[in-house]
Amino acid sequence: MRIAYLDCFSGISGDMFLGALIDVGVLPEIFEQTVEVLGVGARLEISRVNRSGISATKVDVIVNEEKDSPRIGRTESSDPHLHSHIHSHELSHAAHIGDHRHAPERDRHVHHHERGLTEVREIISEAALSESVKAMAIGIFEKLGDAEAKIHNVPIEKIHFHEVGAVDALVDIVCAAVGAEALGVDEFVCSPLNVGGGTVNCAHGTFPVPAPATVELLKGAPVYSSGLQAEVVTPTGAAIVRTLAKSFTSFPEMKIEKAGYGAGTRDFPGHANVLRITVGESTADANAGDGARATHSETISILEANLDDLNPQVFGYVMERLLEAGALDVFGTPIQMKKNRPGTLLTVLAKPEDVDKLAQIMFAETTTLGVRRRDEKRQVLARKWANVSTRYGDVRIKIASLNGSVTNYAPEYDDCQRIAAERKVPLKAVMMEAMEAYAKSIKG
Repeated sequence: MRIAYLDCFSGISGDMFLGALIDVGVLPEIFEQTVEVLGVGARLEISRVNRSGISATKVDVIVNEEKDSPRIGRTESSDPHLHSHIHSHELSHAAHIGDHRHAPERDRHVHHHERGLTEVREIISEAALSESVKAMAIGIFEKLGDAEAKIHNVPIEKIHFHEVGAVDALVDIVCAAVGAEALGVDEFVCSPLNVGGGTVNCAHGTFPVPAPATVELLKGAPVYSSGLQAEVVTPTGAAIVRTLAKSFTSFPEMKIEKAGYGAGTRDFPGHANVLRITVGESTADANAGDGARATHSETISILEANLDDLNPQVFGYVMERLLEAGALDVFGTPIQMKKNRPGTLLTVLAKPEDVDKLAQIMFAETTTLGVRRRDEKRQVLARKWANVSTRYGDVRIKIASLNGSVTNYAPEYDDCQRIAAERKVPLKAVMMEAMEAYAKSIKG
């Protein structure tokens, strides 16, 4: 299994992650094209810098020809005309609570004062990106929005983001999703995270480090502070890690292929402010003996509710909402309930950190009065993606393997559905041709 190890000895931020991806081999043109299709009036500036003796790639997002700086020991201006220009590049650094309505004009090159999560979702959904990238990017944004909403004790719809902060975070997050997919690894693994220390000044006042949103996002992850008095794990970095990383551990057993370094903005004396990504083949299964299975174990949460008075038309909508919110799987099972009433057992498989959000949807959208939860271990086959070309268009293939041998593969349904609709051909024809194309590719 090919893995990428995130070594967060100096924390992680969105720009550090992009720099490390470029340094480890992801083409910068991919990110530049991504920024262009987003159409938000931004561009990237990519350079080589030195951080305490380590040469690293630095990525800056330029918005309105301005390069933002990290929030550290700064006092925000009270001038409303300057307010949107001096916030940090992190989404939660620029969070604002309110009910302001956006003008109907949606020209993204015109300066907006602020953006809500709904508009962010629209921008990502309308961009010319793969469905998997869109889902990942929206998921990262929703994690950030959920954390902010919980900290401020307001609905997520009340969270708005000032223009510069929102654009910068939008670019960081969408490029992170594109780069993670382009890296082509089966799994991301993360080290314990150095979160730094001290305090920072932001829109809402002076906050401790790690910031409240970062703490919320890193629940369940191993963290520590080396004593460095600075914010080195940002909320965007934390959200990227929680979305990508399947596990947190010290340096794993692997055959190293390559490594890359992404630079943070600040240059600390005697401390290399970089994120390292190491890519290679996991050797854990090979070292475990002939009986080892090329799988990994992970903890998932299972949410259940018995429903006997829900309109069947609503059930499909609930499933869609839960999947859009990050559920790993959703299904219904016919059951016979008390008083001999037929009902449906709604079952949701989820990441543990998504349980509260998904349970809220179950309460809001169904008639249940209670949701059961349990955590279980599951064994997962190594999985990866490949692209195949058909006469109708390119289709992604999901591939599962055991001990290096392919056990299952299937075309991505969303790709096939989109192509069938666009080309006005039967869905089954697109799926069949994609399967045949992949079968030919593995035969040589």
